[in-house]
Amino acid sequence: MPEHGPRDLMVQAQAVSKHFGALQVLRGINLEVKRGEVMCIIGPSGSGKSTFLRCINHLEKVDGGRLMVDGQMVGYREHGGRVYELKDREVCRRRAEVGMVFQHFNLFPHMTALQNVTVGPVKVKGETRAQAEQRGRELLARVGLADKVDAYPRQLSGGQQQRVAIARALGMQPKLMLFDEPTSALDPELVGDVLQVMRQLAEDGMTMVVVTHEIGFAREVGDSLVFMDGGVVVESGVPREVLANPSQERTKAFLSRIL
Repeated sequence: MPEHGPRDLMVQAQAVSKHFGALQVLRGINLEVKRGEVMCIIGPSGSGKSTFLRCINHLEKVDGGRLMVDGQMVGYREHGGRVYELKDREVCRRRAEVGMVFQHFNLFPHMTALQNVTVGPVKVKGETRAQAEQRGRELLARVGLADKVDAYPRQLSGGQQQRVAIARALGMQPKLMLFDEPTSALDPELVGDVLQVMRQLAEDGMTMVVVTHEIGFAREVGDSLVFMDGGVVVESGVPREVLANPSQERTKAFLSRIL
């Protein structure tokens, strides 16, 4: 990938590795995400895509290499040439700056859509309830759910729940959004509404890293495309170019099965 100054970069991964016991899931990941960029990551199940995403906001700890978000090490700090793990409170503070949308929504079932969106800003960021509710209503309207503020998750379709989850992540006013296969648990007819919200976020300039099987979205919306397999980046580049003319045989084999 081309060189960029540190100020241009939102995410920097340098030789990032991760083990679960004897299993090495990430084997030296190197990649960079510029501010305002939409990076889409594709690859087979078990290739390390979701693990890498979870490392970006320290839901998983890296075992080797360096991972930076907005110029700061994820989960650690450097002092006097040594690396120290951050205290939980500082990890949580930094994690609040990174929104994450999961495959299975993870909404609080006992809270309404509006309560799901406002609980973080009130409890974590110390906003007043009135402030949080005003922006929460605006965000639910933004994702097409202005009429669902008082609905509970069980009263919403999967696609609507996922849009609430996106609004909830945006409620923390993140500098970076991570999406872990956000449409894979949805019925096909519900996928479009979620992807449209993500398209709008991209147009608004949000920096996004998206693990996805939606090749059309990657082609149309992505600024960069990364193909991962076996815990490594096999190939990366401009989405249309990678999809139309992959240079690696492993990429060709994968795309031949899904396109």
